[in-house]
Amino acid sequence: MNKEQKKLNVTAIENGTVIDHIPANNVFKVLHILKLENNKNLVLIGDNLDSKKYGKKGIVKVGNTYFEQNEINKIALVAPTATFIEIKNFEVVIKKQVEVPDQIRSIVKCFNPNCITNVEHVPSRFTIVDKAEMSLLCHYCEKITAKNNIVFV
Repeated sequence: MNKEQKKLNVTAIENGTVIDHIPANNVFKVLHILKLENNKNLVLIGDNLDSKKYGKKGIVKVGNTYFEQNEINKIALVAPTATFIEIKNFEVVIKKQVEVPDQIRSIVKCFNPNCITNVEHVPSRFTIVDKAEMSLLCHYCEKITAKNNIVFV
């Protein structure tokens, strides 16, 4: 068997979203953040796939599903290299690289238990102070939430 015969093709989707270039080993975080564990539509998952650009990558294809900007912002925090591709009738209609926003609201919980956002019903608000390390500065208590402490609401 030659090298071409060993390639595995992944089914194309007629309508839905492809999330490509997810850092390897972050695919299941993306699935959890987007609540795809119990999705009734087609969900195709690939992790640790070879990538010329990144070495290894992950990919998620979700049939008949499109995502709002706040969901894309969540993905940007755990997969800043990801690309969102919207498909309609087997054609790419939108392809965009996720962008880590300068500020986020109401999608991440402050790690400080005494923060007003955790004591009262005040929506969280953060400034991204380091996009490479994914450090978030709380607008209210001014504590830094590190990447490994990010909890989505």
